[in-house]
Amino acid sequence: QVQLEESGGGLVQPGGSLRLSCEASGRRFSLNAARWYRQAPGKERELVAALTSDGSRNYADSVKGRFTISRDYAKNTVYLQMNSLKSEDAAVYYCNIQADPPCIECPYPPPYWGQGTQVTVSS
Repeated sequence: QVQLEESGGGLVQPGGSLRLSCEASGRRFSLNAARWYRQAPGKERELVAALTSDGSRNYADSVKGRFTISRDYAKNTVYLQMNSLKSEDAAVYYCNIQADPPCIECPYPPPYWGQGTQVTVSS
């Protein structure tokens, strides 16, 4: 099993920055994709950023140019650097890891989810 531990959320003023971390532990796995989602009260969970194993990055239009997803292989950690934060960025942020199948003929395993970390943007 793989466990994801998120950290880095908190209270920040508009225009400020935060860096979220998602550390994976447990069994070894090959990363297929890492994603960050967020969910604000009364809204559906939305995809914010994605990083694939070939290094491709994709972002929601609302965060392009402000958020950056990255990975530290040595630390088994995925990050979300968030700059120029706005009040509409406030939400619970969730890390999502999709591992590669454990064998050639094996199906993809279900994605792993972090427990969520609260980001509050307020003056």
